[in-house]
Formats: sequence, structure tokens, C-alpha cells
Amino acid sequence: MTAKPSTALKVEEPFWRRKALSEMTRAEWESLCDGCAKCCLEKLEDAETGEVSYTDVACRLLDADSCRCTDYGNRHRFVPDCVKLTPWKVGTLKWLPTTCAYRLIDEGRDLPAWHPLVSGDLRSVHEAGASVRGRAVPEALAGDLEKHIVEWPE
Repeated sequence: MTAKPSTALKVEEPFWRRKALSEMTRAEWESLCDGCAKCCLEKLEDAETGEVSYTDVACRLLDADSCRCTDYGNRHRFVPDCVKLTPWKVGTLKWLPTTCAYRLIDEGRDLPAWHPLVSGDLRSVHEAGASVRGRAVPEALAGDLEKHIVEWPE
């Protein structure tokens, strides 16, 4: 008796399940950003404890409607403390949201169902309530950051 050849198609795992962050192409790396803009919120760090608190205050370059940077390519020129995320920095940045795809992949976890790479829809992050859309305050109107501390980004 001979075995029949398999007619089932072999489905390749998506790149984020097969590759480490450092192995990704630039396009793959950039596509991991879900567009939540939580990393674009101002954060406060307690000097004694190191605890990080999120605020609802958006970076001055954030378009709070689209949840995208208005000048991504030149952001460091206008916002010098904007962190350039690299595969080697991800694990050291304790302020990255727990839902951040870069953090999830670095920790060996999978992307949530609302992530655009999983859902196939760029709007899914907003529809799931996982973005800052409708909740961010423009930096110019904020005033005292301590009065803007919020829990919802996590």
C-alpha cells in the first residue's frame, strides 16, 4: 500500500510569529505599529520608584484623529526626546503599552485580534477602543501634566 501525496496547502505562519524583531524587514517592522498612538502620549516617571504614569496629553505632532504622527520622518527635529524604537530598545522601555505589538512580540506573545495585521482592517484598533482616538488632549491645551494622569492606556 502506497501513501497518497498530500493535497493540503501548507500555510506559512505570519512573519511576526516566525521572526524575531531584529530579523524583520523595515516594512515588516513598520507594519507592526497598530496606530494606537499610546506611545505618543506624554508620560511621567516617578524619580524615586521609576513608576510610569500615562497622561491623556498628546505629543504636539500627533494627529489625534488619525492617531499618526504628522511629521514622522522629521519628528526628532521637532520633538528631540521622541524615542526611535529599535529591536534592541523594546525590552528596555517599560513605558511601552502592554498592548504594543513590538512589546508583545519581544515577550513571545501574539498580536490581539484587533491588530490591523490580524484583522486586515486599519480601523479595527479604533473600533476596539484600543487607541487614543477621541481621548487625547492637545499638548498646547494641557497645562499641568499631573492633572492629566489617566489609567485607560493600559
